[in-house]
Amino acid sequence: MKTRSILVGGLAVLAIGAVCAWAVWALLAASKLGAGWAGLGSAWPYLLAGVVTVGVAIAAFLRLAFFSDSHGYDDRADINKRRAPRR
Repeated sequence: MKTRSILVGGLAVLAIGAVCAWAVWALLAASKLGAGWAGLGSAWPYLLAGVVTVGVAIAAFLRLAFFSDSHGYDDRADINKRRAPRR
C-alpha cells in the first residue's frame, strides 16, 4: 500500500510539474504575440476568477469529506447486525 501511495504521489507531482512547465511556455510564447505582455492584461481577471473558483470548490469538497468522516458517515456498516423481523 505504501508503494502505491508513493507511486501515485510521484505521478501527481510529475503531472503538476508538466502543467506548470506548459503554462510557463504558453505565457512566454504569448508574450511574443501581438501586443506582448500588455495584451495579456485582459485575461488576468478571468484567470484569477478561475483559480479562486477551483480553490473554493476544493475547499468545499474537503470540508464535506472531513465532516462526513468526523460524524461517522464513512463508517463501514456491519451486515451481521440485522434487526429482528417483526412478527
